[in-house]
Amino acid sequence: MLKKILKILFTIIIILLVGLYTVFTVFTAPKSDEKVLEAYESSDVKPLLTKEEYKDFSYRKITIQRDSVLPTLVFVHGTIGSLNDFSKYMSDSLLQAKFNMVAYDRIGYNYKDTNPVQESIAFERDMLLDIIRELNKDKVILVGYSYGGPIALSIKEKVKKVLLLAPAVHSEVEPMPWMLNFYKWKATRWLVPSVWQEASKEKLSHRDDLKKFENEWHITPNKVVSIHGTSDWIVPYANSKMLKDQFDSEQFTLVDLEKGNHGLVWSNFDFIKEKLLKYAD
Repeated sequence: MLKKILKILFTIIIILLVGLYTVFTVFTAPKSDEKVLEAYESSDVKPLLTKEEYKDFSYRKITIQRDSVLPTLVFVHGTIGSLNDFSKYMSDSLLQAKFNMVAYDRIGYNYKDTNPVQESIAFERDMLLDIIRELNKDKVILVGYSYGGPIALSIKEKVKKVLLLAPAVHSEVEPMPWMLNFYKWKATRWLVPSVWQEASKEKLSHRDDLKKFENEWHITPNKVVSIHGTSDWIVPYANSKMLKDQFDSEQFTLVDLEKGNHGLVWSNFDFIKEKLLKYAD
């Protein structure tokens, strides 16, 4: 009887683990064009979803274009992430009334992307420059989340504003979660979903890549605002504290979210939205 019970329990555990793995894989995988556009079904303004080219790569870009006189929010996602991370912002009627908006999938994070992540802030910076090339820079507000933070911050062209959301900019406090071992160990790598394999590669190289930039973050013509949760353990608050110490107080503002975590893009939507609306004029 005991063996029978243990066998049933073992079967249930296996089913639950397989179910959780399947849900996790489906939930975190980049969404199809149809799924991306579902977020805008009730939107006042319908977005334009396009396939773009940069160097030898193709990627997706989504655009809300109301009026050329409006400022433009350009969102840069993190690791792991996609243009869909900002759908709540881009479908918000008040933000649509005040801004044009752009978001895009970084290389390696497109739907069914066969290209690897580039593991290079310099590459991501140049790609972002290409995306904003034809925009009026005086009206561009760069919004970089997590790994997207150093990409936005590395832009040395003058723009209207740089807004960082929990930016991963400091190599000394870059955490390396134990779960990365599932990717590092060849015996278990097959268990890691493909997009998380790309995210793992980017994460593992990020610390060394940051060392090429982190002592010169303050060399920028742009005013910078960083919003960071004090309880963020994925990208510790010390990242933004380092920026505050490096910048002149006239150029940099740090906004603390007491006990806030790394999911602030979603959990603190209203707060971030209000900050963005202040940059509309």
